[in-house]
Amino acid sequence: MLWTDSELSVNISSQLEDDFRERYSVYLKTMKQRIYDTNIGFNELEDERKFVNQQVIKTPGRRGEIIKNEELDKEFSRRYSAYKNMMNDVV
Repeated sequence: MLWTDSELSVNISSQLEDDFRERYSVYLKTMKQRIYDTNIGFNELEDERKFVNQQVIKTPGRRGEIIKNEELDKEFSRRYSAYKNMMNDVV
């Protein structure tokens, strides 16, 4: 039996997308990133961004890569904000 109900299809798609976003966000939070203003540490988030951008070049328009870029931007912003708040508390 083939489902033709577009509302059901949209609900399933949005649930899958939300699940993918949540799992990818958790994955990004486990990655290490270099300490700001120094050359010490890891660059896992930057490496992930480079990999995603390469995938976008190979297969443009895929929803997964768009979501990954959005989540990477959110994670970089979250870490930058946390760093700035920490520096303001120190001063």
